Amino acid sequence: MKLQGRVALVTGGAIRVGRAIALELAGRGAHVAITYRSSEREATEAVELLRAQGVRAQAVRCDQREPEQVTAAAAAVREALGPVDVLVNSASIFNRTPFDEATLDDWEAHMQANLRGPWLWVKALAPAMRERGEGVVVNILDISVDTPYNGFGPYTASKAGLVGLTKSLARELAPAVRVNGVAPGTVLWPEDAPEEQKRLVLSRTPLGRIGTPEDIARAVAFVAESGDFMTGSILSIDGGRSLT
Repeated sequence: MKLQGRVALVTGGAIRVGRAIALELAGRGAHVAITYRSSEREATEAVELLRAQGVRAQAVRCDQREPEQVTAAAAAVREALGPVDVLVNSASIFNRTPFDEATLDDWEAHMQANLRGPWLWVKALAPAMRERGEGVVVNILDISVDTPYNGFGPYTASKAGLVGLTKSLARELAPAVRVNGVAPGTVLWPEDAPEEQKRLVLSRTPLGRIGTPEDIARAVAFVAESGDFMTGSILSIDGGRSLT
C-alpha cells in the first residue's frame, strides 16, 4: 500500500509520538486525521503542520473511553477526508499506579483507554476496509509488556492485552486488513526523570541512547506502506533494550 493519496487516522496525534507519526504519514502523501482529548491547542498546531505538507488534515476531539464519541469521531473523519485506509492506535494513558495505591478507577481508566479504545476504533473502521478489500491497522504497544516498569501494573496489563488483541484481529480480519504492532522503548524522557534512572536505562540499551518519536513514526510508516506480507507482527523499536 502506497500512502500517497490515502487517508490515515492517528489517535492521539496532537502531541508526542502520535504527532510524529501523523507528520511522517503526511510527508509520504497521506491525508491525515488526528484525534485529541484535551490538547486542543496542540491539535490545532498539528493540523497546521500537516496541511503545510500539502495534504488535507482534520482534528477531531474524542475521548476513546466513551464508545459514542468514537462512533461520532469516525463518522466526522469519513465526512471530512473520506474512508480511512490506515488506522494508527496511538492514544493511551500512562499513569504511575503502585500496587498499594492503585484503585479500581485506575484499572478501569487504563483498560478503557488503552485496550477497549483501540478495539472500538477497529470496530468502527475495519468493516469498511474489508468491504474495499484492503486496510491497515497499527497498534502502538510498549516493550514493557515483557519487561514491566515497576509501579505501572494497570498500564502494563492494558498494553499486554493490546498485544493479544493485535494478534487476534490479525487472524480475524485477514486477508483484507493487516493488523500489526509497533512497540517503542524509551523515546522521550519523563519531565521528572532522575539522572540515575536515565543512566540505568542507557546502560541497559545496547545502542547506548534513547530513541526519538521519529524512530517510531518511521517504523509505523514502514509497516503501513511496505509491510504487505506482515500481519500479527510486533516490531520492537528500542535500541536493543528488550535483549537485556
